[in-house]
Amino acid sequence: MKDQDIKEVIKERYGKIARGEVTFCCPSCGPTVADQSLAVGYSADDLQLVPESAVLGLGCGNPTALADLKEGETVLDLGSGAGIDVFLAAKKVGQSGRVIGVDMTADMIAQGRVLAEQHGFTNVDFRLGYIEQLPVAAGTVDVVISNCVINLTPDKLASFKEVHRVLKPGGRILIADLVTAGELPPDVKASAAAWADCLAGAMEKEAYLETIRRAGFTEVTVVSEFAYEAPGMDERLQGKILSVKVRAFKGH
Repeated sequence: MKDQDIKEVIKERYGKIARGEVTFCCPSCGPTVADQSLAVGYSADDLQLVPESAVLGLGCGNPTALADLKEGETVLDLGSGAGIDVFLAAKKVGQSGRVIGVDMTADMIAQGRVLAEQHGFTNVDFRLGYIEQLPVAAGTVDVVISNCVINLTPDKLASFKEVHRVLKPGGRILIADLVTAGELPPDVKASAAAWADCLAGAMEKEAYLETIRRAGFTEVTVVSEFAYEAPGMDERLQGKILSVKVRAFKGH
């Protein structure tokens, strides 16, 4: 598939999720979106801190739990969706800090902005854009977080180079994402549905980590890792999909 075709498929799918037309979880399913969020690492207390409509059951981890966010920091959330991680980060950095959410789906950005206004989050900013071309000035961000989104980008090296560009010297990333143990079958990698399901775009683990290094990051470390399991998964993918959380620094 061409890069733009992939993006259009993903925007259509996640636009439907934002409008409540479909539900989706990546990677663990449960009977409710709250259950899905708890399964990938959010706590019940976390879910109480954010607007209910920001909890969509998406993601493969809880990056804010491991990002060691501090008062006054500027945080960028890649693929922010309706804002669950933006709002959690906003609580941690306080009014002296700032959180920017970037998403390529207009419906997600619109929902995040409405929720921020309705719930009094004055230290957040939702921006429409692609990760490969972030609408963020260079050297202005302390921490970049992301939750099961980089795997959706066709050009991961360009994405991580953009992340490196916007970070301040000494800045850090905490990325939750899906990677693979070995190559995926060609028909899966070519499937539009598998791209939207966070599978086809998943990169082999060591190649993924090397891509982060090639973008200029140091101290690239896998903080946690577990096997992806989902009902109805293609048996050829069993044991080949991993959920990882990766920390790295810009010139630390």
